[in-house]
Amino acid sequence: MTQKGYRQRRACALAGLDPRVYRRLPTRPEDADLRARLKELSSERRRFGYRRLHLLLRREGWSLNWKKLYRI
Repeated sequence: MTQKGYRQRRACALAGLDPRVYRRLPTRPEDADLRARLKELSSERRRFGYRRLHLLLRREGWSLNWKKLYRI
């Protein structure tokens, strides 16, 4: 793109991409350690739902919203 002197919009049009897709960066951080801990807790406490697991994680010092836990 910079070698040929094309603008971003023109280069995306030639490649068949939408410029918004080209500029978009991932916004969510990876939660690998949280996922691992959540799997451990859910395997220990099979009958606990996301609300109780949220309380257990809060007691361990994790700061997260219950909606995020629900998405995971």
